[in-house]
Amino acid sequence: MQSNNLARQPLAQRFKARAERTFGAWGIFFKGFLKHPKMVGSVVPSSDRTIAQMLAPVRWNDVKLFVEYGPGVGTFCRPVLDKMPRDATFIAIDTNDDFIRYLRKTITDSRFIAVHASAEDVEAIIAAHGFDHADYVLSGMPLSTLPDKVAENIAAATHRALRPGGAFLIYQFRSFAYDLIRPLFDHIDHGFAAWNVPPCHLYWGWKGRAPKDSDPRA
Repeated sequence: MQSNNLARQPLAQRFKARAERTFGAWGIFFKGFLKHPKMVGSVVPSSDRTIAQMLAPVRWNDVKLFVEYGPGVGTFCRPVLDKMPRDATFIAIDTNDDFIRYLRKTITDSRFIAVHASAEDVEAIIAAHGFDHADYVLSGMPLSTLPDKVAENIAAATHRALRPGGAFLIYQFRSFAYDLIRPLFDHIDHGFAAWNVPPCHLYWGWKGRAPKDSDPRA
């Protein structure tokens, strides 16, 4: 009976189900890249070294709300959840419904919320979940390839959504992000992840003064 039901499913649904069973997270990530290459940006998730370097300046004891744009299959989600306080909240925002569905199915941590929406709406999203501001916002979206004015809108909304002392954490394959956030943020640190595939630029845009003990080169 089960095989008959599968046979009656549209070909695209059968391919998607088979990819999820066969390739797991990598299959979902690759499918997302094929579906929206300008939104995903790479066929390979970030390396462990890139994740550690990107998150190094975060002061975890101060985190109440951590937000991520474009979480994909959760490459950063699990390391962030491992470090967050037990009473903190993590909101992941993505326009790809396949990624959101996968995250909701595979991450059962009660602190984690996956939202199918645009990062442009971050202020309304965090308000809907009872927060005034986020402490940190992380983004790996390819900002330089987004439609006209979308990247600018996201950067401005992110600055408004962050608390004083918070930071916008960005990893990108191009240096576009620096010019994008420079007019908005008081201090910007820059790093480079040579061990990533492909290598990428790392930026930390601070709303206010960066903590003295933060070291983006860690």
